Amino acid sequence: MRFDRRSGVFLHLTSLPGPHGIGDLGDGARAFVDWLADADQSYWQFCPLGPTASVHGDSPYQAYSAFAGNPLLVSLDRLVDAGYLHADELEPVPDFSAHEVDYDRVRAYKTERLRTAAERFRATARGGNERVGSGGGIGDRTGGSDADREAFGSFRERESEWLDDYALFMALRTRYDGAWTAWPEPIRRRDPDALATHRKELASEVHYHQFVQFAFDMQWRALGSYADERGIDLIGDLPIYVALDSADVWASPEVFDLTDDGEPAAVAGVPPNPGDDGQRWGNPVYDWESLRADDYGWWLARLERLFDLVDVTRIDHFKGFDEFWAIPAESDSPADGGWRDAPGVDFFETVAERLGDLPFVVEDLGFLDQGLVDLRERFGFPSMRVPHYADWCREGDMYQPMHYPENSVAYTSTHDTNTLVGYYESLPPRQRDCLHYNIGADGSEITWSLIEAVWRSDAILAVTTVQDVLALGEEARFNRPGTTSGNWAWRCTREAFDSDLAQRLARLTDEHIRN
Repeated sequence: MRFDRRSGVFLHLTSLPGPHGIGDLGDGARAFVDWLADADQSYWQFCPLGPTASVHGDSPYQAYSAFAGNPLLVSLDRLVDAGYLHADELEPVPDFSAHEVDYDRVRAYKTERLRTAAERFRATARGGNERVGSGGGIGDRTGGSDADREAFGSFRERESEWLDDYALFMALRTRYDGAWTAWPEPIRRRDPDALATHRKELASEVHYHQFVQFAFDMQWRALGSYADERGIDLIGDLPIYVALDSADVWASPEVFDLTDDGEPAAVAGVPPNPGDDGQRWGNPVYDWESLRADDYGWWLARLERLFDLVDVTRIDHFKGFDEFWAIPAESDSPADGGWRDAPGVDFFETVAERLGDLPFVVEDLGFLDQGLVDLRERFGFPSMRVPHYADWCREGDMYQPMHYPENSVAYTSTHDTNTLVGYYESLPPRQRDCLHYNIGADGSEITWSLIEAVWRSDAILAVTTVQDVLALGEEARFNRPGTTSGNWAWRCTREAFDSDLAQRLARLTDEHIRN
């Protein structure tokens, strides 16, 4: 896919303003879309949308499903509009922080109300006469129980390939209080009789998870239409790996490199580099030979679902499609791993045959070797450039904005890096001096100087973050890779969507012809 010269802003959904302790698909999301339109931006980028887990620190990169949406993003206010919650059922609202997410408190508060909504939906959508409200309900439409029953049935039929297993998986996690690898053997191994028995016994719980996904899907599509009407495209995120404790691994074990007992034979990570010990991520790696024999059916279904929700996708850890670092599961040391070949060209050619254009941008930071470059260039995928990785005193450094190639996406910072202010404050004095010289700045407004340098670059796409637009420091950092707590919690308030800042970004966008 060939991109036009455009720009956008990164803000994950959980960071949106809202009344219930976490960003959601309600008014805060629409306020941000309006701000993006006022700022003359073309893209809104965010992290993966899947259901997160407290055991993984609510990282969006360790979800219970590669297909499902995060229940915490469902707008309770929209469910009130739909008639499946009453306004007084949202009271009392806990004293949530406006600036960070307390996931445990938010999960307890929202789950109780989502269960109430699911029960009410089940009662009214069975054929009762109660009417749902208009003006922004589940699907931002006027409807009644008949319409909602039909919509719910259509959703379950359309998404049954992943929804049935996901809903049962989540119901089973509640029954057995933990990861699927510790469930009783018949259900762990998906014995057909055990599956049928549990579907019957857990029908109410299965319905709850189906309803929540229905609500997410309808609210997401309504938000997507709102963004589209205002000229904003959505950039999603594709983590290459999935969590072991996920519906994906339980329901499709043949896709992964597992032992006969269903445990990973090897796990993902990256090898040691000079100055570090590597990383052991722990995700099961793929059985690419099995996938190839099935014409990558699981991956194609995953991508079809994702592109049904977003317009463009960033591929996380693109290197893993060329070759991947596989660590023996019994080893705790990344150094014990080895490189294995991935299908690369054959995979993306198969995806192109099925899906047509490949609207991908790729995360190619880190192990930037010739095999990765060849694969990226064969399909014309834009690569990533981030000024944080620049040596400002080295002539021609590839991460200095003046050297960004046209076929790249330039970020002022990312979800994994420090903010621009935090980065600048950590630079040694000589690097600061070289930075000032290279971009023609004195450091008095370093965030806007670097935003302008990125916008001025040849990169086909330029992306900044809300934290950088607000010139916030390290306290607003979203994630610190390699740490397991204190991440993914930063939020902005409605005041962040400042009209003066929107106009300033719009002027830069116009000046550097990104609209």
